Amino acid sequence: MRYVLGFLRRWSLFIGAAVLWELATRAAGSTFFPPPTSILASAAELWFSGPAAQLFLGDHVFEDILPSLSRVLGGWAIAVVLGVGLGTALGRSRTGMDYVGPLFGFIRAIPPPTLIPVFLLLFGLGTGMQLITIVFGALWPILLNTVDGVRSVDRTKQETARSFGTPRHYWIGGVVLPAALPKIFAGLRLSLSIALILMVISEMVGPPHGIGAQLIAAKQHFEFPAMWSWIVLLGALGYGLNALLLVVERQVLSWQPSRGAEQTQTRGG
Repeated sequence: MRYVLGFLRRWSLFIGAAVLWELATRAAGSTFFPPPTSILASAAELWFSGPAAQLFLGDHVFEDILPSLSRVLGGWAIAVVLGVGLGTALGRSRTGMDYVGPLFGFIRAIPPPTLIPVFLLLFGLGTGMQLITIVFGALWPILLNTVDGVRSVDRTKQETARSFGTPRHYWIGGVVLPAALPKIFAGLRLSLSIALILMVISEMVGPPHGIGAQLIAAKQHFEFPAMWSWIVLLGALGYGLNALLLVVERQVLSWQPSRGAEQTQTRGG
């Protein structure tokens, strides 16, 4: 009963907004803003129908949704590896950011969607262009937060490690990165949202497969319930991916006193 009440408390505003949306759209009768029930009916038809429905999933799941998820997660994973690796190296360097800081500031100020024509010329109309667009946009929050986190390692820890003659590889992996993890995770959450946005934008100009391509196709064919179905799916994917990352963050950072107290309070309350 306690969990039910907690669920209702957290989702009461969302449920109320959905009910209000249903009533308002039915009263207005607008073609462009269908009620949520029509959107859900369109979503069921899109995602649970077709020759693949014997697997309880429709063709769009295998042809559009799963490929889009693989692109956003693949591009984000590449950005994580590059951002954490390069950010750690620059954060430990005394003068590294002095040289590359202005260059990074200029490049990250360029909106990634404006570079899609360049990526099209370099990588063609396909997955390569979509991945590089995601990596380019998702890289910067991870890299800069890693640099900031690595540089903010407590001086006491540094002096203690030096006094014990800690090997460099253990110092980086056992002291620097764990201490920088809170800021790194902040960059990971921001970059995951950026990766999802860029996945949609890159698919709007790429091959006719993926969530972005289907969103544009539904708009061009004036299938507004289907268009809103894809928009709602994007919101659900963004919420779900962020929730999974928060679970991983809580587990990884459970050794911190504040995190441990928060988890204990959550279990007890």
